[in-house]
Amino acid sequence: MQRGHGSGRGETGAPEPGRVCLRPPSVGAGLMVPATIIRLLQLATVLAGLAAWELAARSAWVDPLFIPAPSAVARALAAISGPALAGLADTLAKTAAAYVLSVVLGVSAGVAVGSVRLLRDVLSPYVIALYGMPKILVLPWIVLLLGYGTAPAVFYGTLHGLFPILVLVTGAVRDVDRTLVTVARSLGATPWQLYWKVLLPAIVPSVLAGMRLGIVFCLLGVLVVEMFAGVRGMGYVMGSLANGFQAPELFAATALVSATSIAIVLGLDQLNERLSRWRG
Repeated sequence: MQRGHGSGRGETGAPEPGRVCLRPPSVGAGLMVPATIIRLLQLATVLAGLAAWELAARSAWVDPLFIPAPSAVARALAAISGPALAGLADTLAKTAAAYVLSVVLGVSAGVAVGSVRLLRDVLSPYVIALYGMPKILVLPWIVLLLGYGTAPAVFYGTLHGLFPILVLVTGAVRDVDRTLVTVARSLGATPWQLYWKVLLPAIVPSVLAGMRLGIVFCLLGVLVVEMFAGVRGMGYVMGSLANGFQAPELFAATALVSATSIAIVLGLDQLNERLSRWRG
């Protein structure tokens, strides 16, 4: 039997004794990168991006009037920290109220619609249509009906955050393994035990995914009302900075809101991990 030259392998594909296999191993096969290294690489990526941004602004590759350097943004953040933090506190208070309403209404309605087929068949088209509809279309009507202040911001934020939770929970309840439900009923589980022991653990991932989306959408909705309806809060601060053409301050306010949003989402991720261990 003729053997292939340079392959270093016999008929069975195993390396022949005394010969070296020249084929390299597949790239990344079995490669485990420590989490610390990944975090350092992520930090290095951010720092490299900031350095490139600073260099571009200082070298006039971009117009600093529109895209100020990170150093200018940092100075602006220190300058507006007082009103910015006060506005952020107002925004977060309205967002928290909208978020609680979104979670309570979204989970309750999702469980009801997902459990009762008649409700699901009747309401699903409307839920999907409202979920896909640009919510900005109803903002003038909300302001017209509720006026200016906290109420329209909370209502609009709730409207934004409700539908992602509702859609995800409805789908999760609908897709629960019916065999588990049948077995639980045959073992004499009460309706309360059925929901607590079978349904709730099954839909926890979808509820948490909806909550993760919902907080972002609630914050977005509140900021939109504050910005365009003149309601006190971080959105109003950002709108005033934009109207005054204060680019460094606007970038600083945007960075503050973004950092807050990321921190909230990371907190929900930690909650997700804890509840996942509870489910396990």
